[in-house]
Amino acid sequence: MVRWLVVAVLFSLVLPLIARADPCTARLPSPNVRFEGTVRYVGDGDSLCVGPGGDPSTWIEVRLADFSAPELHDPGGRQAKAMLADLTFGRHLVCRGQKHSYDRVVAYCLLGSRSVGDLLRARGGVEGGN
Repeated sequence: MVRWLVVAVLFSLVLPLIARADPCTARLPSPNVRFEGTVRYVGDGDSLCVGPGGDPSTWIEVRLADFSAPELHDPGGRQAKAMLADLTFGRHLVCRGQKHSYDRVVAYCLLGSRSVGDLLRARGGVEGGN
């Protein structure tokens, strides 16, 4: 009985972490390489995934190079994510990678002719993340 209780507690702690893991699993482009795609997932206020189709193995995880939003758990973090999603989700971005950071590429991305960072600032997006 105790063993099942321990398993249930561990499962309840791990499941939310798995559910929140970014689904983007494509190989990252080299620095200074141009890539593009539709925004398929928004992780937080300055991270998203772009890809050509519905298969997450083709989605590239991007950290915006020109905007640093509050972390999700910080004040304004959820609003920053909602703003990025409202601006970009389902839309086509053209990006240029700068460097790799953890499991994502840091990149400048354009929506039309304007950088996503500039568009977020124009909408009143708050910066102050890591």
